[in-house]
Amino acid sequence: MNSQQTGSFNSVELGLFSSRIAAICEEMGAMLGRVAFSPNIRDRLDYSCALFNRYGHLLGQATHIPVHLGSMAYAMVDLVESREWRDGDMLILNDPYKGGTHLPDITLVAPVFANDELVGFCANRAHHADIGSDAPGSMPVSRTLEEEGILIPPTLLMRNAEVEKNFLHSILQALTSPDTSRGDFNAQIAANLLGAGRLQALLAELGQAEFEQLQSSLQTWAQSLVSQSLACIPHGQYQYQDFLDDDGHGHNDIPVKVTVNVGDSGVMVDFSGTADQVGGNLNCPIPVTAAAVFYVFRCLMPAHTPACHGALQGVTISAPAGCLVNARSPAAVAAGNVETSSRIVDVVCGALAQALPGRFAAASQGTMNNLAMGRRGNQGWDYYETLAGGMGAASDCDGRSARHSHMTNTLNTPVEVLELNYPLEIERYAVRRGSGGEGQFRGGDGVIRQYRFLQGAEVSLLTERRRHSPWGLHGGRPGQRGRNELDGQELPGKVEFTAVAGQTLTIKTPGGGGYGEKPFPNK
Repeated sequence: MNSQQTGSFNSVELGLFSSRIAAICEEMGAMLGRVAFSPNIRDRLDYSCALFNRYGHLLGQATHIPVHLGSMAYAMVDLVESREWRDGDMLILNDPYKGGTHLPDITLVAPVFANDELVGFCANRAHHADIGSDAPGSMPVSRTLEEEGILIPPTLLMRNAEVEKNFLHSILQALTSPDTSRGDFNAQIAANLLGAGRLQALLAELGQAEFEQLQSSLQTWAQSLVSQSLACIPHGQYQYQDFLDDDGHGHNDIPVKVTVNVGDSGVMVDFSGTADQVGGNLNCPIPVTAAAVFYVFRCLMPAHTPACHGALQGVTISAPAGCLVNARSPAAVAAGNVETSSRIVDVVCGALAQALPGRFAAASQGTMNNLAMGRRGNQGWDYYETLAGGMGAASDCDGRSARHSHMTNTLNTPVEVLELNYPLEIERYAVRRGSGGEGQFRGGDGVIRQYRFLQGAEVSLLTERRRHSPWGLHGGRPGQRGRNELDGQELPGKVEFTAVAGQTLTIKTPGGGGYGEKPFPNK
């Protein structure tokens, strides 16, 4: 890191300040994961934490999940400006058209006060496997938002530092395992309270005047680093188009098209030509689209670039209202957050790979392989998981195998945890050898995960790259498509079905694309 001067602080001082903010976010996450009840949050780490300044501008974040963090950063300003905040408030929401992503992702936002003055916000977002959908796991192959679970508009969960018990009860009574869900909500509350306390302590140490100067200079510094990174992209227009397989309701080969315009005034990412919103749940609210776009450009920036509002400047997004990536309410969105966001990353990377040869890898698996299942009624249960796959090869290395990539940053559910908590048995869990695309450098391999049902269960699959392969780059071959099987018989990529005891479900995830022409062997 250089010692460039930004205002009255140099880059070393600003880097230390940024690290202290990030450390608070990481500690919030450690608290959330440690005390949560559900395996999806406790073991898979399907949550994210961040801090914002008094205006709702991102101040710092933990190294959690890009789709959570980017969408929160995009939506927070409007959320902050929408109400009068008081000390002891804590807001809850999951409405994808009012600051959320999809219904299972529940966000808690708490204002932070010092000396009776609003100084910032703590926020966290966690994926709840049960949010009241009729389909266990709350990730159905839905047509309407209503089918996906209960909708929570921005509402006070806490007032005067006390939980609104009647409101919380109204949520819990709609869920299959209210005690587990209550534990997860308490974990989210605890994480925000911890973050608020740590931020107040930092303010007390630095003094409010120095804190304000530091956070302002941090934004300026980040913006300068972004400007330098964007200036390295040659001026021009770069296009790429890829396809989503289907929406589960008869709409196949759904185009996602992007044009990246680079000029003196900055970068415009234009999604004109992308399909209109569909009848299924691949629709994407604009904050989720923004999260995917910002993630790709963040990959171009120096590693020491602070994760703050300033790092989100310089890139403008244009998407026609009512298209797939800027859906209108009340379009269903369950898979937009996980699957369409992955394809947005693919197309933006594909466009920028033309502008910056050698800087971008081939396509990674391009799906989160969403698997949800469970049972309603007595002894009901909800399970949700995403599965790893292959990463795309780069100009100087093979792609990594069996990894969660791009918009997800979670873990697998450990086999022991899964079998302890659910009537399931894992018969096979292995790397899917040879599924990565060939090339000068090979794409990473996907995984094979085989579940045996010990009881009957309702199952939902929301998966992609079952029709369209992850693409290779510069002569590299595509990765193998994924495949879903019930007792060896192929299943659609998006499907709901009832499994009976003794049946096996096998998920074979896609491999990553290869990079470069494969050299001929020596003769």
